[in-house]
Amino acid sequence: MLRTADLWNPPKKDIGEDKMVSGKMLGALNEQINAELYSSYLYLSMSAYFEDAHLGGFASWMRVQAREELGHVMRLYDYVVERGKRVELSAIERPPSNWSSPLAGFEGAYKHERKITARINSLVDMAIKDNDHATNNMLQWFVAEQVEEEASASEIVERLKLVGDDGRGLLMLDRHLAEREPEEE
Repeated sequence: MLRTADLWNPPKKDIGEDKMVSGKMLGALNEQINAELYSSYLYLSMSAYFEDAHLGGFASWMRVQAREELGHVMRLYDYVVERGKRVELSAIERPPSNWSSPLAGFEGAYKHERKITARINSLVDMAIKDNDHATNNMLQWFVAEQVEEEASASEIVERLKLVGDDGRGLLMLDRHLAEREPEEE
């Protein structure tokens, strides 16, 4: 007979070694989920910074980016669950809340995306080493996504460098960034 307590306290899924997803890979995927949650948290913090600086377009761009990062979280989460494993969430580090300028903020975003790219590349290397073809295949979406993420942040950094201290140029860029729409998953 199934007891109510069994429904609320299901047995933990095996988080150890498995032919499909190794324990080491599972740990790394759970760490990447945390890194993606941090990314969302960081971009939401940047959005708040830009709101406070009265740059609503910059803030909107960062808010869209924060939401996109949550989509990355769910893509990884769903993959782990589909592989019959359990997602283990951990604490999210507090992100910075101030930057010296819009340029410094976007330089920080670009640096962060480069860090995430390195993490994704390490996961791909691990999947290849483990002959984990399914995980490698899933990660290829992230490889392509990171090319786009880095290019987008880099482009804005370069535009901010062109604008320099020109307030009118900054407001034009702010208006342009406000046009960003969330992507469909």
